[in-house]
Amino acid sequence: MEKTVKKILPFALLSAGLVLSGCGNGSTTTPVEDEGPVSFLTGKTGGLKISDFGDSDSSDGNMPVNALLWRAALDITSFVPLDDVDTFGGTIVTEWYSLPDRPDERIKLTIFVVGRELRSDAISARVYVQKRVGGEWSQAGRDSDLEIKIENLILTRAREIRASSLTETTD
Repeated sequence: MEKTVKKILPFALLSAGLVLSGCGNGSTTTPVEDEGPVSFLTGKTGGLKISDFGDSDSSDGNMPVNALLWRAALDITSFVPLDDVDTFGGTIVTEWYSLPDRPDERIKLTIFVVGRELRSDAISARVYVQKRVGGEWSQAGRDSDLEIKIENLILTRAREIRASSLTETTD
């Protein structure tokens, strides 16, 4: 046993010395000053932190966007297959969808819930249109009339949800 310890001890000391020598480069470093928050988008200082979005410090569990508008937007866009949903960014993007009465035209919806209050300026809808020419789809711009209709539908649905939740609490 004593012979084994004598053989292993130099190897253990050498290994420990190598490990410890890798911990420093022999030069002294000055502490780095905190330059402020680092942007999660660019990685540079002075930007927005993730905690700036949605009050991550608060423990009340609130969404970063108006929950009524968010739920209403999901209800209104439910007739179209969803492509991307970002709760914290307040964005809903649908896939391309052809209306039954217009097979040579298709739409794509992008809904932005941008506020925490139930107000008309807290919701924004974009409706992109493509038309089939030959066998190819080509961009036809945006349908501003349908955008306004969808925004109004979302606002109306949000008010209905709020009214139903108020009557449930009073009953």
